[in-house]
Amino acid sequence: MSVWPTELRLDAAKTTLAVAFDSGESFALPAEYLRVESPSAEVQGHSPDQKQIVTGKQDVKISALEPIGNYAVRIVFDDGHNTGLFSWDYLYELGREHKARWAAYLAAARRK
Repeated sequence: MSVWPTELRLDAAKTTLAVAFDSGESFALPAEYLRVESPSAEVQGHSPDQKQIVTGKQDVKISALEPIGNYAVRIVFDDGHNTGLFSWDYLYELGREHKARWAAYLAAARRK
């Protein structure tokens, strides 16, 4: 994939991360969505069948964005979660697949 972000902007309420890419696409990613889809082992596990459904994050905010080299950003959430490194490709994937991933998350959360 290898997309490159041209802009990362956190809204004033710290609830939405706007990401624009060199492909011309841009996405508004809610903090709750980013938190429950964090690429951390705590959320994703070490294989797809270990993924955890994290609930109760409706009010989570983004406290900070920390650049990691030239390939990712660490998103620090106000609930203390800060272990996921969001690569540019993963942020792009989250943007492109937002609708489907969010629907799958909501369905899984209802079953939990």
